Amino acid sequence: MATTARQRAREQLTAEILAAARSRLTREGPGQLSLRAVARDVGMVSSAVYRYFSSRDELLTALLIEAYNELGAAVEDAERSIAARDDIMARWFAACRAIRRWALDHPGDYALLYGSPVPGYAAPRETVGPASRTIVVLLDIVAAAGVGGEDRAAPPAPPGTPAGAENAVAGALAFAAERGLGDGSAAGTEIAMRLLMAWTNLFGTLSFELFGHSVGSVDDSEAYFDQVVYRLAWDMAIAP
Repeated sequence: MATTARQRAREQLTAEILAAARSRLTREGPGQLSLRAVARDVGMVSSAVYRYFSSRDELLTALLIEAYNELGAAVEDAERSIAARDDIMARWFAACRAIRRWALDHPGDYALLYGSPVPGYAAPRETVGPASRTIVVLLDIVAAAGVGGEDRAAPPAPPGTPAGAENAVAGALAFAAERGLGDGSAAGTEIAMRLLMAWTNLFGTLSFELFGHSVGSVDDSEAYFDQVVYRLAWDMAIAP
């Protein structure tokens, strides 16, 4: 069914509001976002904006979904661009570099996704699917490598920690199992654990770079990121 002129106008104004809000994220950070300020940016009275987003939280949710989907699409496109599907490392590097490239190009959006939580806001479940797109790409690469953790035995349990890795990261194990990674064995648990560690290390490295925490320690951020990416692949036994 064709959209009406009113629907098209609403979609255009919604896009303008989101674009203005994303611009404010870059200038001021997520914690300072307000519907009143965004309304001024698009030349609307604040009461009119509430016809599109009923609250700041609804606007934040829309921003999260849009940004997560953009990041996910960028990573998916980069990984799919590798024609040699058996070249696991090329796919791994393409995906990881796409994450960094998007983060550097969208620092405000990155801060919303992976920076400090916005006080008083809790992301609803509808953000989970978009947020999962990037990790699904990484999971699929590791699954395609056919590794099971055999070459990376688990270390002894930390002192004073009765719970094993399978209990500590049960959610990650269930998510990995849905993608065909992990079979419930100790080896499968270990590779899933290491992939979760890789995920947090990738974004921890990026956060240090974008938020200025690596100044004085890292002289070449791009080269350092590539070193991290390779060593994480080595840790998961997917590097040659």
